[in-house]
Amino acid sequence: MHEHTASEDLPDAATYWESRYADQERMWSGRANAVLSEVARTLPSSTALDLGCGEGGDVIWLAAQGWHATGVDLSPTATERGTAAATAAGLGDQVHLVAADLASWDTDERFALVTASFLQSWPVEIPRAAILRRATRFVAPDGHLLVTAHATPPGGMPEGLETYRFPTPEEDLVALGVADDADWQVVVAEVRPRTVTRDDGSVHDVRDSVVLVRRR
Repeated sequence: MHEHTASEDLPDAATYWESRYADQERMWSGRANAVLSEVARTLPSSTALDLGCGEGGDVIWLAAQGWHATGVDLSPTATERGTAAATAAGLGDQVHLVAADLASWDTDERFALVTASFLQSWPVEIPRAAILRRATRFVAPDGHLLVTAHATPPGGMPEGLETYRFPTPEEDLVALGVADDADWQVVVAEVRPRTVTRDDGSVHDVRDSVVLVRRR
């Protein structure tokens, strides 16, 4: 898979994303991603890990459904906001957020559901394919791994995305290394259309790459 290459004058990913979060009061809506909520509702509540959790919207939603959820993100500001929001919602005992680099973060715990929603970074680079491959080690037996990605630009072509390669489901299966592995079942690998309404009222048709696999 081709990874977008950061320009030499850009900061590293951790510095870039911490600055993005710190420069505004809140970046995301706090609502759970639609694909995650759809999949999680079909599974018994257990333990979950959200890679690239941002301000914890997905993690907090999972906790509200009875899951014990861990989230990891590069930005300390984002994870601090998520922790505060979980505490305010009375879910602090079910939520654990960690500020760390997913390329090196590790845990001995294994999770019934591991999810990575829109784990894509521009204009700075992250080792996305390597992170996805590492994610497979965190899945418990009979557990699921869900990867949702922008398959097309998310509402127009923002500056800096002209050379970015949006992943296909097939490419993410290759990144995960599970396509021909007898220990894994491919449950879903498809592109799904979605309509997004922005804060300014503009409506955009986008397409998501959705990959759901299960460790046998």
